[in-house]
Amino acid sequence: MAAKRLKNIALIDKFGYGAGNLGAGIILQVINTYIVFYATAVLNIPGTMVGVAVSLSIIWDAFTDPIMGYISDRSSFKYFGRRHLYLLIGALFAGIFNFYLWTINPENSLIFKYSWFFINVILVKTFLTVFGTPYVALGAELSSDYNERTLIQSIRTVFFIFGVFSATALGLYLFFMPTEEYHLGQLNPGAYANMGIASSIIMIISGIIAFIATYKYLPYLYKVTDNKNSGSFNPLKEVKQLILDFKTALNNYDFRSIVLGYLSTNLTVALFTAVGLHVFTYTFNMNNTEIAIIIGTQFLISIISQPFWVALSARFDKRPTILIGLGFSLVAAVIFLFSVLNRSYIAEHHLLLLPFAFLAGFGNGGLFTMPASMVADVIDVEELKTGVRLEGIYYGCLTFSYKTSQSIAILFLGILLDIIGFDPALAEQPDYTLLFIGLILAVGGIITIGFAFKFYNNYRLTHSIVENVQEKLSSQEDINEE
Repeated sequence: MAAKRLKNIALIDKFGYGAGNLGAGIILQVINTYIVFYATAVLNIPGTMVGVAVSLSIIWDAFTDPIMGYISDRSSFKYFGRRHLYLLIGALFAGIFNFYLWTINPENSLIFKYSWFFINVILVKTFLTVFGTPYVALGAELSSDYNERTLIQSIRTVFFIFGVFSATALGLYLFFMPTEEYHLGQLNPGAYANMGIASSIIMIISGIIAFIATYKYLPYLYKVTDNKNSGSFNPLKEVKQLILDFKTALNNYDFRSIVLGYLSTNLTVALFTAVGLHVFTYTFNMNNTEIAIIIGTQFLISIISQPFWVALSARFDKRPTILIGLGFSLVAAVIFLFSVLNRSYIAEHHLLLLPFAFLAGFGNGGLFTMPASMVADVIDVEELKTGVRLEGIYYGCLTFSYKTSQSIAILFLGILLDIIGFDPALAEQPDYTLLFIGLILAVGGIITIGFAFKFYNNYRLTHSIVENVQEKLSSQEDINEE
């Protein structure tokens, strides 16, 4: 049942909603950035075993996204609507299991370490999905205005990137300072425990803020009609409906273009997060502060660039804007390739990586914001055809697609670390190992960005098309009210 469509919400509530992405961004980036390094170099778990565990957790995460989207689309709680209860449950338990993940004792047996590591990765990913899928879907419901959607997603992006920045650049500086026992702070097990405590607390608090800021708009959000929940629960029927909804989403040409483009850019992210710390630590011989400067520059530029991307989208539309963002990212990847090929010189002049950080950060600023805004427009088009809004399914499908490919990439990278001879027990890695780790990141980034450009270029929706669709939806609502 459609309520009166929201065009605008208060700016403070936009920021309150966006704040929910701070904790999620921190925990996601903590896992993405440190998990492989933590497990291999700190817990001394073989790379292949780590690759299997992390890739399986991502596959699980991928499959639970559309399932959670389906559940939240069809939920109807008297006091919480479709999404809000999941924000509280997800934030609380994601914080709890994130803490346990980073407090594993390296002195324990390999079997115990590996089992506890795997269990907690799965549980953290599960409750991040319980929070994240309804949370992102809620953002698409908060405004029906074409450009207002981009602004909401831009603010959400700012909090996410700040979370990513906090987990990497700020986290490296705050938690991984060198000690007498650990010259390289990123090898200190106690640093990971402290980071786990801080990130878990922020996750819980930010989830509560998002809940409070958006709860007042509950009467204006789409509601599940009574007849959809009538009758007894039939698991087989629910599974069939989930598959049908999933197929409906992926059969939409424009949504499929977004999914494939998003998948490609996130493969670049998967490469960077899986072996980025390895490359900076070993290939470029950087300490925690030097890494923090490069990564921090990248994320700060992404945050600062948000007003530019919002204005550019309003002026030239969403598809041209995201293609421009890909252009900046491609130039950054080429610069990174040259840096790897000249790694000995870069190892003595780390600030030469700043042009890469600046361009990558600027390009990523647009790539973070545009896809979610574009999906909201696709949902309007689909609602006009079917009369139903399935934000949870669409955003669940979006994350399912890229996480599935991410799991394959991380499994491959974990095995590849063993093949190319990476040994955490060695203070200095073989020269060919340093070269190949860097080439994996640079060349892989160039290829995936190229695919993203091809797929996003196929997207067809424009401001005028979506505006026309929304006018027809409003007319239908007026008729129904009469």
